[in-house]
Amino acid sequence: GSAPPVYPGGCMCVFLSSFTTLFWSLCFLSFFCDSFFGLGFIVSFSLILKETQSKMDRKTTTLGLLSASVGAVAAAGTLMAARARAEAAFAALQGPKAEKIIRRVYFGNVEGEDRGPNPMDPPVVRTDPFFWMRDDTRKDPKIIAHIEKENRHTEAQMAPLKGVEEQIYQEFLSHMLETESKLPYPRGLGYYYYTRTEQGKSYPFHCRKERPGVETAPIEGEEMILDVNRLSVGKNYTDVGVVEPSPDHSLVGISADFSGYETYEIFFRVAGTEEPRGETLKDVDSTIVWGTDNSTVFYLTFDEEHRPHKVWMHTLGTPQSDDILLFTEDDKRFWVGVDKSNSGRFLLIGTGSKVQDEYWFVDLKDVKGADAHKKAAQQVKCMQKRLPDLRYDVEHWGDSFYMVTNKDGAKNGKIMKTPISSPGVSSWKELFPYNSAVQYKRLLPFKNKIAVSGREGGFSQVWVLDPASGKIGRVPMEEEAHMAWISSNYLFETELLRFGYSSLTTPSSLLDYNMTKGTSELLWQQNVPNYVPEEYEAQRIVAPSHDGTLIPMSIVYSKKVYPEGPEKASREKEPVPTMLYGYGSYGVSVDPSFDFKRIPLLNRGMVYAIAHIRGGGEMGRPWYEDEGKFLTKKNTFLDFVAAAERLTGPDGFTSPERLGITGRSAGGLLIGATLNLRPDLFGAAVADVPFVDVMTTMCDPSIPLTVGEWEEWGNPNEQKFFYYMLEYSPYDNIRHEKYPALLVTAGLNDPRVAYWEPCKWVAKLRETKNDSHQVLLKVDMSSGHFSASDRYKNMRERAFEYAFVVDRLGCKDLLPCHQKGGRGECTK
Repeated sequence: GSAPPVYPGGCMCVFLSSFTTLFWSLCFLSFFCDSFFGLGFIVSFSLILKETQSKMDRKTTTLGLLSASVGAVAAAGTLMAARARAEAAFAALQGPKAEKIIRRVYFGNVEGEDRGPNPMDPPVVRTDPFFWMRDDTRKDPKIIAHIEKENRHTEAQMAPLKGVEEQIYQEFLSHMLETESKLPYPRGLGYYYYTRTEQGKSYPFHCRKERPGVETAPIEGEEMILDVNRLSVGKNYTDVGVVEPSPDHSLVGISADFSGYETYEIFFRVAGTEEPRGETLKDVDSTIVWGTDNSTVFYLTFDEEHRPHKVWMHTLGTPQSDDILLFTEDDKRFWVGVDKSNSGRFLLIGTGSKVQDEYWFVDLKDVKGADAHKKAAQQVKCMQKRLPDLRYDVEHWGDSFYMVTNKDGAKNGKIMKTPISSPGVSSWKELFPYNSAVQYKRLLPFKNKIAVSGREGGFSQVWVLDPASGKIGRVPMEEEAHMAWISSNYLFETELLRFGYSSLTTPSSLLDYNMTKGTSELLWQQNVPNYVPEEYEAQRIVAPSHDGTLIPMSIVYSKKVYPEGPEKASREKEPVPTMLYGYGSYGVSVDPSFDFKRIPLLNRGMVYAIAHIRGGGEMGRPWYEDEGKFLTKKNTFLDFVAAAERLTGPDGFTSPERLGITGRSAGGLLIGATLNLRPDLFGAAVADVPFVDVMTTMCDPSIPLTVGEWEEWGNPNEQKFFYYMLEYSPYDNIRHEKYPALLVTAGLNDPRVAYWEPCKWVAKLRETKNDSHQVLLKVDMSSGHFSASDRYKNMRERAFEYAFVVDRLGCKDLLPCHQKGGRGECTK
């Protein structure tokens, strides 16, 4: 009950103990901040402490200070250890930090390089801290080590989602008929060619038989043309370009790429066996065109920028070194192709850029044997020399060449014809007046009719032209929103046109259309197990863009999850998880077609949306040529932002936190540019093989594709394009703001978008943005632009990406109504 003893200087000791703790805390503060501010406080408090201690009892004060100091040091050590752990955890989350080595990049005139017709002089100089990641050989140990470190980091960060990834992969398999035969197509002499797959086999079998119809293996009388599974043994990558039977069907030519760099070799076999015939043609394009018999094939080779630029004629049984060069294209803007007319009479050599075409032809009528082919090839003739902005695509029917062309300002294409004897542009005649609301693109002649593919009303269409009367009629389609295409048609003397059809809810189908009777017959439809089309709904909506242009969008969702539509569900409950896809370049159309790998997303309550933005070709050639390339390219990105705002706005059904975006290649550019414009508008993003380093890539003519692409994007070596392209290049416009979680993929052997572009982009994103959201990079070390060639590995890559997306958007679980039995409620 007595009061505690009072020690002399005890109060001062307590004061100094607290004072000392404060001192050490400030030391720790200065360690954290590394600033003069913290250092100044430490010095000031040290002086005060020294003066105060001189007035106190030295012994008592010393004991108190020692006690307090020990505690303070211990606390500081704990804090420093915690800081170290936090820093390590943050670094582990953020990923490898790339070294910075400043490199100058020149835009404009560079001595000894072709920088285009009007390069800036003197050149503009910019710097690139991650240029060192480029290695054209793909073998630099330092770069390979960095990529492998990135892959390990991504694998570690995605490890918690392995279960989700595996579940999605198993769902893919549940919707896929692993053992399946495709519809055989006739190729003459009574043979029907087809491909089929077997469960557990990664690659298809190319086969033929002597009767039509789909059958399940084993198929009596089947001849194996090529087992790609055997061909792929011991190889990390195998892509078969074409399997082309000879005119008499006794031989088959096969092109294959074993690296992913899209450089092929061509070899020949006795049909139905693995017996080799002739020699292997090395370092070639995938194209194989037989002459009129088994003696001769035509093929293409590349220049140093991987541009097909030479057409060769090869005689079987002779070395490749003896092959005859038919044609060379020296203009690096132009790519060369070779084919035969559907009639079989003409060899057609086409060379074209983004804005010009030129065709040459060889008449193969009555040509037989190697010597006759050589003689005929000496008579190669030009149909029409290239002219500024003149595009044309050629076929043969009767005594005329027919073409689709933009002549006389017909941007969407019109159909014309010209005599074989007088093929120049001055002889071209219209079959019927140009209609700007209809886009004609390709012709496929038959004995009595010509099939035409193109677009009308925002969708792909097929027409049949009667060349005798000049009348043209459209093939009817089942749904308004669809995708249609001309399929494999190898018979010239037939009334049947085989075409393909699909929609967001209708699996791929093949039909025969009788061009005389005007009737269609369904021959085959993709078998999708555990899928009921009626349980899903597709819609078409529009989004107003920045300039008032209405941007079409296609959406698809599960009606079991949203029986009254996603808009009502979002108003009554919560924002709906949504994935938005876009491309928007090269005039390529992204049509509303079926993909069974989309089903696991829909069954988790996700809405899948496609934005048909400018730069694509969905609404015709002007949608691309006038409004989505060169100095109007920004419309592409602003349209995509508008689509996202439509989905997240008052009339939409999702929120930024629950909206993901994805794009591939030039669609990856779309993702990168859009994120820079509105990083706040999205919860997750996936960019596959993204073209993101626009400026540095497009200024360098040594990089594959660059020179030809100047007519797509513009040439940043020219002043009028330099500043415009610089304003949207994703790598050059990363902002110090919060970005959503991002997954980026690349292929080490990709010749179209080099691996270093996504690698550099990821490094710069991590350095610049100011949030802790993940940026993950996954580089496939054995593939190129089109990911894995193994169909199972390819699906695992898609499951990996989907696991990333559903985790970030909060829809990892398969909803009860879409689980086996489907009796549960779908509530979100």
